[in-house]
Amino acid sequence: MKHWIHWLPGLHTLRRYEAAWLRHDTFAGIVLATMLVPVGIAYATASGLPGIYGLYATIVPLMVYALFGPSRILVLGPDSALAGVILGVVAPLSGGDPLRAATLAGMMAIVSGMVCILAGIARLGFVTELLSKPIRYGYMNGIALTVLISQLPKLMGFSIESEGPLRSLLAIGGAIHQGRTNWVAFGIGLGTLIVILLLRNSKRLPGILIAVLGATVVVGALGLAAPYDVKVLGPLPQGLPGFVVPWISYGDMVPVLVGGCAIALISFADTSVLSRAYAARLGTRVDPNQELVGLGVANLVTGFFQGFSISSSSSRTPVAEAAGARTQLTSVVGALAIVVLLLAAPNLLQHLPSAALAAVVITSAIGLIEVADLKRIYRIQRWEFWLAIVCFVGVAVLGVIPGIGLAIAIAIAEFLWDGWRPHSAVLGRAQGVKGYHDVTRYPDARRIPGLVLFRWDAPLFFANAEFFKERILDAIATSPTSVRWLVVAAEPVTSVDVTACDVVAELDVALHAQGIELCFAELKDPVKDKLKRFGLFAQLGENYFFPTIGVAVSRYLEINDVAWEDWEDQAEVGANGP
Repeated sequence: MKHWIHWLPGLHTLRRYEAAWLRHDTFAGIVLATMLVPVGIAYATASGLPGIYGLYATIVPLMVYALFGPSRILVLGPDSALAGVILGVVAPLSGGDPLRAATLAGMMAIVSGMVCILAGIARLGFVTELLSKPIRYGYMNGIALTVLISQLPKLMGFSIESEGPLRSLLAIGGAIHQGRTNWVAFGIGLGTLIVILLLRNSKRLPGILIAVLGATVVVGALGLAAPYDVKVLGPLPQGLPGFVVPWISYGDMVPVLVGGCAIALISFADTSVLSRAYAARLGTRVDPNQELVGLGVANLVTGFFQGFSISSSSSRTPVAEAAGARTQLTSVVGALAIVVLLLAAPNLLQHLPSAALAAVVITSAIGLIEVADLKRIYRIQRWEFWLAIVCFVGVAVLGVIPGIGLAIAIAIAEFLWDGWRPHSAVLGRAQGVKGYHDVTRYPDARRIPGLVLFRWDAPLFFANAEFFKERILDAIATSPTSVRWLVVAAEPVTSVDVTACDVVAELDVALHAQGIELCFAELKDPVKDKLKRFGLFAQLGENYFFPTIGVAVSRYLEINDVAWEDWEDQAEVGANGP
């Protein structure tokens, strides 16, 4: 029983709920709902879906995450970071059919949910940490650009038919040149955008709500929809989402599976960062694997209730916090407020202009763009900056799904390269600095005649074993004196596999043929245990494994007749007297 309670943190919070929290959670939930409605509708249209599905994708995950999510105030729902991915899959497959688009989006939510749940159960919450910050910045900036470009036609009051950001830009430019801009719709959208941007940093004034309600009132009061061809949301269907299995055709499976996996990666990367940030502020701890399960269940259930993929929100969560949210009940109240809207007043937002919704999405897309930290990365390490640019261009040129695939491929290549070609160094004794150090950093460092101290700064495994052997042979070949011992300073070696052990065994035989002893110093006990199982410990001999480099050097000097005087020994004698 306790095992299952672990996966339902909402029940744990409910058991410890304090009556004093209810007032705060209720007020915060109502305040939150005023932002959830316009944002949910806007992100649905940005994803290529009718606006009502944005509300469905808001109600369900808020309810589900309140039970399964570990974070007490994290707000889940439609997100601008996912809009580009969903649109990239839905738009070319749906052919403009809104029901087909909703079916495809629902199945993507189910796929992403299942991926997150399985990853959480398998305790793979660390996976997103494999994506470096420059790579994340690159593809997120690319997604932001894609979303922004997709909303420009709606902001200007016309529509285009094209695939990919670059082609869309060309189509937009052509439409503007042809005079297709609806200046009334553009004025409404631009005004909405300006109000949101001016109030985005205000903690007291809900900028999105003020801007969207203002645009809705202007269009409705002045009757601008029909005479000026200003597209509006129209009345929402009355009622709540029902349970529907989103069946898709066999031909749609591959893009939906790929899109769902990409969404799982992006949504969990964003959610884990936001969850950890708020956990640190609240002095609590969040299990990343539980976070995966909570996010996954929310997506899975949403997909079966006419919604689409969701993630955490870095804009709505602060609203809940600022309004005084204490627990997950805030999300439940927010969801119930939307339920009341759909049951009692579905026509309340029928005059909401599409240009205003586009403005909401554009401001969110702008918020995704990272520039300042990329400047810092450019100053610190330029190759990582250009890595971010490659990922950005990949998304912008190839499209969101192929671009994210490129980013993942680059991340894997970067990870493998660091392990495949790690740093290594020959060590010597530098005057005035304790210990043994890289002779390339300390050119005047003294090297003990006949002894090569070689440090390997990585795990030793199949991909770098031959390189390890090459570097050692090169260190021997470039030694200024004839080599008798080679000592591997192995403290950074955290693991070793069968292939690497076989290469080390071959290397030992080759060195013995040259009269050179292969030794290890500072080897960790778990790694040493592996060498014993592989038989390498017995082959090299127990006497050639040393606890420290200093012990290895002392033993070498005892066995071999070498003229050597240590600077540290001289310093100690000078300090203590003869």
